[in-house]
Amino acid sequence: MLSSIREGIAPRLFARCSEQGFAGYDPFDYLGSRVFRALGLHRSALLRLAWIQFGKRLPFNLRPALLVPRARNAKGIALFVLGMCDEFDVTRSRATLDAATTLGRWLLDARCDRPTWGASCWGYPFDWQARAFFVPAGKPNVIATSYVSRALLRLSELTANDEFRTAAVDSAQFMRRHLLVPGSAAPYFSYVPGEVAFVHNASLWAAAWCAHVGHLEALPELLELGGRVAQTSVSQQAGDGSWSYGGRGHHRFVDGFHTGYNLEALKMIEKASANPAITAAIGKGYDYYRKHCFEPDGTARYYADSTYPLDTHGFAQAVLTLRAIDGSPAALRYSGKVLDRCIALMYRPAAGLFSYQRHRYYRNDISYMRWTQAWAYYALSVHARWAMEVQASAD
Repeated sequence: MLSSIREGIAPRLFARCSEQGFAGYDPFDYLGSRVFRALGLHRSALLRLAWIQFGKRLPFNLRPALLVPRARNAKGIALFVLGMCDEFDVTRSRATLDAATTLGRWLLDARCDRPTWGASCWGYPFDWQARAFFVPAGKPNVIATSYVSRALLRLSELTANDEFRTAAVDSAQFMRRHLLVPGSAAPYFSYVPGEVAFVHNASLWAAAWCAHVGHLEALPELLELGGRVAQTSVSQQAGDGSWSYGGRGHHRFVDGFHTGYNLEALKMIEKASANPAITAAIGKGYDYYRKHCFEPDGTARYYADSTYPLDTHGFAQAVLTLRAIDGSPAALRYSGKVLDRCIALMYRPAAGLFSYQRHRYYRNDISYMRWTQAWAYYALSVHARWAMEVQASAD
């Protein structure tokens, strides 16, 4: 019964997002407010940070009144493409593959300025202020570039489109040239060009993509670089198997979905080049993840030491982590349990969409295209393909 409910949610969710052209709001898009800019408040880094945090935490949506535009986000589109590729593997629907190809072409057009960066890369369509740095709209970042590259390479495998493959592979050179932080005894990749803040998942995703491309294209220097950078995060793994978010004082927290990112990225590196140290780190990290990042009923916890806020993103990444690290029939059953909890706690049947977050005493039902809906669709598609594969192996 529950599996049939899951199967019905994915197509409805996709249809709702497609109706909106896959464009929407984002938790971090408040700096796009024309009102905020007209008042001149965007000139202060402190006000930019406070404004973004205000918009992210507010449980009702003021964006229309504040003239924040809806936009397509390259990472969100990449997640939809990845999900559509998995859906195609299950349904063999030509319409699904054609729609994914159309979005893939959009991703090619959405690349950041190639003369500036010299290789394919992607960013976000809004200004973004973090504590450590400011990123203007259109400046490339490692996370968007990693996910878009994975989506385009996957799409190229299904369509034999060399343009998709070339752009995906090319992005590893952007990471090597513009994100590798020079002069460090422990090498790492930065989140955006020109910044030096160290964040484990950002560095590991770049390392994973370089290692994957190095293996795929027989480029030993890229393969070696990916493994060397991964070792930096492996060496900083805590004794209990956890990783803090990053290297700065305000990064000393452990959460579920970034732990999942780290594990998934390390698994990609392990597949490209067997390394006992990476294998051991994955084992310790996965054991910690399973013990500390879930409630007994399968609810995905946001923080390792705190359940709330529940976040659809965290549930979705849990499915991807279980699939990447384990992949067994037992892990598939647990993935189904996680999805069922996500649906029970976060899905809004009347809207056909997922809520952003649920707190102990209130919930935030704002629809975020990249952060929430794209992740939910991708996780549902991954689970459906995984179930098909497990069933096929059992027959």
